[in-house]
Amino acid sequence: MAKIGIVGGTGYTGVELLRLLAAHEQAQVVAITSRAESGRRVDELFPNLRGHYDLAFSEPEVDKLAACDVVFFATPHNVAMNLVPELLAAGTRVIDLSADYRLRDAALWSRWYGEPHASPEFLDEAVYGLPEVNRAAIAGARLVACPGCYPTSVQLGLIPLLARKLVDPAHLIASAASGVSGAGRQAKIDNLLSEASDSFKAYGVNGHRHLPEIEQGLADVAGEAVRVTFVPHLLPMIRGIHATLYAQLTADAGDLQALYENWYADEPFVDVLPAGMFPQTRTVRGANRCQLAVTVPQGRDTVVVMSVIDNLVKGASGQAVQNMNIMLGLPETMGLQQVGLLP
Repeated sequence: MAKIGIVGGTGYTGVELLRLLAAHEQAQVVAITSRAESGRRVDELFPNLRGHYDLAFSEPEVDKLAACDVVFFATPHNVAMNLVPELLAAGTRVIDLSADYRLRDAALWSRWYGEPHASPEFLDEAVYGLPEVNRAAIAGARLVACPGCYPTSVQLGLIPLLARKLVDPAHLIASAASGVSGAGRQAKIDNLLSEASDSFKAYGVNGHRHLPEIEQGLADVAGEAVRVTFVPHLLPMIRGIHATLYAQLTADAGDLQALYENWYADEPFVDVLPAGMFPQTRTVRGANRCQLAVTVPQGRDTVVVMSVIDNLVKGASGQAVQNMNIMLGLPETMGLQQVGLLP
């Protein structure tokens, strides 16, 4: 039984980790931290966890966390990068759900996050935790940088096209929309029900922090630089991401449906829908699954890929548990076989 620590357990990704790990056969959460809620029982803050945990939040003490086999960071950026070096030195493996180790270029990270990186010496070592691309490297990693929610949906949608060099890598478009939980659990006026309900809007149009992560991951697959026009939107719902992706065909694409089905045939958490069927966010809610559809409208030269995930599961905590399973040599699907919630 692996001993698990969670740093930052009061946000949406933290409670989602707790929900998923409560049903995991080989993982036991022994420490969960929150400075603001230290001493408070977990099931007092999250009554849905009553009967599953007999734990209280504690201060993030390195000695206690270092006694764990794996520590998850479910924190905003700039927290993990200050604690990870000590945990790695103690032999503890780390899965960071924040953005602290996703970018390999420290200067690029600083430009997008507005501060110097506290432990840039670990950026090259950190393995980008997209299992469908980096499974072998994840297995031996000490430090895994769990992908962001938008980057997960966008990359899974475009990878087959770029890997086969069927599209122009310099003119990719990602129009994606997320539920309000993607903004986190903190109080913000824009996230109030009366502000977000019955409305649909774009944000971060001139530059969103997930853009360099998306371009870095796609460039790794393409073997050359890529340029993505990425426009995120806010949907008046709690969970889910729908990404509509556009790319210009530069070669005879052949049977794209077969390409996608074959590419992801052995991936337990990627589901390519039959031709003519298009994904909906409601069908992956609560599940660690990405559903994809690919089409070329009117038989022209633009391929359209639709990609949906639950931003809190395959886009965050579920993918983190998937990475943990790989790192510990466990079945990759362990604890992650939940069926999407309908209605």
